[in-house]
Amino acid sequence: MVRLLEKRQRAGSVLTIFAIASFSLHVLVLLLFIFQGLNIRQLSLRKPPNFVQLIDGKPVGNIDDLAREPEAIRRFISKTMISMFTWSGTLPPQNIEEVANPKSDLGILIRTSQGSSQKISTSTWIASFALSEDFRKGFLSTVAEMTPPEVFSENPNQVMTSQLIIKRVYPPKQIAPGKWRVGMVADLIQKNRVGGEKLVTPFNKDFLVRAVDYFGNPQADNGTDLQKAIYSVRTDKLEIYEIRNLCLLDGYNNLNEDNLKQCGSGQTSDSFIK
Repeated sequence: MVRLLEKRQRAGSVLTIFAIASFSLHVLVLLLFIFQGLNIRQLSLRKPPNFVQLIDGKPVGNIDDLAREPEAIRRFISKTMISMFTWSGTLPPQNIEEVANPKSDLGILIRTSQGSSQKISTSTWIASFALSEDFRKGFLSTVAEMTPPEVFSENPNQVMTSQLIIKRVYPPKQIAPGKWRVGMVADLIQKNRVGGEKLVTPFNKDFLVRAVDYFGNPQADNGTDLQKAIYSVRTDKLEIYEIRNLCLLDGYNNLNEDNLKQCGSGQTSDSFIK
């Protein structure tokens, strides 16, 4: 009888040890799953690596997420401003047929600071997505006020066009990690399509630019041409967050922040100062 009890006690001890070992193993597996899940989540939230932006657009290696090639910054400024201030009264062609017979640009209504609504060109509206969101609304309001209604006129004798002629884009100067200041000297030329009369307005501006993340279009295959155009504006991973008047009295290379503020004082009516 005693031996039988001893055998039962031994069997009970073995079962207890087995149960404890199994429970410990399950806890360990659960902890491994949690750890693995956290690692996967960190990978999903990690920013995609940026590459050196060469002039020809070919990446050669990984660098800091906030680094940008100076020539890429200059191209970004030029491309954005040309698109912003090219008003032809027609939409950019999407196929061969539209090259010979472009569609009329109906414009997009924007609320101005005066409380009225005025039109801007579709290309201007698309290019404005290269601006920071907090700066974009006020900028578009100013552009709407300076856009002649004749740009969208159906009368060919009244149609006006506008073109930005860039004379120089200065090399970017880094003012903080991932932030640069870029000066541009240009002329905004508005012309009557029939009479050929021109109105030339100096467009000398100082742009504050910063590096940003880019997320691709989740519906690239099913998106409209307008959606694709908007997403393409953000592919440079840069945005303009402020535009100031550019003072050329002493040369751009000799300017400091105090000179810029003095140059911009009293000129806010015809500038894009934030």
